Amino acid sequence: MDQTKTLRISCVQLHWARSLERNLERTLQYIQLAAAEGSRVVLFPEANLTGYYFPEVLTLPPQAVQAALDRTCKAAADAGVWAIVGTLRQTPDRLLNLAHVISPAGAIVHEYAKVHLAGRDEQRYCRGGDKLSLFQIDGVWCTLVICRDGRHPELYRLPAMAGAQILFHPSCSSDEIEAVVWKRTSGRAQQPVGPNSKVFHCVANTVGQSPDGRQTSSGMSFIRDPHGLPLAEAGWYQEELITGVLDLERADRSYVLDSLKDPPFLHRYWEEMVAAVKTRADLKPD
Repeated sequence: MDQTKTLRISCVQLHWARSLERNLERTLQYIQLAAAEGSRVVLFPEANLTGYYFPEVLTLPPQAVQAALDRTCKAAADAGVWAIVGTLRQTPDRLLNLAHVISPAGAIVHEYAKVHLAGRDEQRYCRGGDKLSLFQIDGVWCTLVICRDGRHPELYRLPAMAGAQILFHPSCSSDEIEAVVWKRTSGRAQQPVGPNSKVFHCVANTVGQSPDGRQTSSGMSFIRDPHGLPLAEAGWYQEELITGVLDLERADRSYVLDSLKDPPFLHRYWEEMVAAVKTRADLKPD
């Protein structure tokens, strides 16, 4: 197989309600492990550095969050890999739920703020972003959504129309225990996007219970091909790393390209939206 047409990707499944120090330690360990596996990209869950447990997040000094992000950038550079990590970052107007794309040089080259907020705490303390994600990894066009964003196909189908072959999907499917068990039974936590877009779908989700024992998370991280077929899958409860090799020729984006073309009366509107996605892609969330 022509290695220039493949990309090896690891997705990390982590606990969602631990301390910043512990989250950073595990993040650095998994960056090294992904590099040892030969992966070029390692994807972490939603808010993996700060955690998603708001009673803890709201006490974090912004400088401590930045220091953890700086150390993560250095670790990506030391390992020579791309890393996609998450934080909840303070702004003058509430928090932003961010995904940071870190290059093998250790630089943050793209950031995306979650658009569709989920859960009482997130809706209370955060605000949504105002752009879609479009960026390149080693010349391959990619896009990002965060957790609940995946319920809104336009957020990744428009970037796919613009050329994205891979959807990275950090997630934290934390909820009351009954809701999470139902998600596992129904398979609802995250649905593969390949069958409506013909792109790869890489999900890094969370596991574990909240400190009060009232909430948990569904796990089930996965890497799926453009037909929705699993290349790698994680379990329900444990922290772990999964890895898949993406044959990029399989991601032909044919379903979104068909939507771009037909019905004809919508074509110019799709073109206008794709142009707007490209124009805003490099804006820094603030």
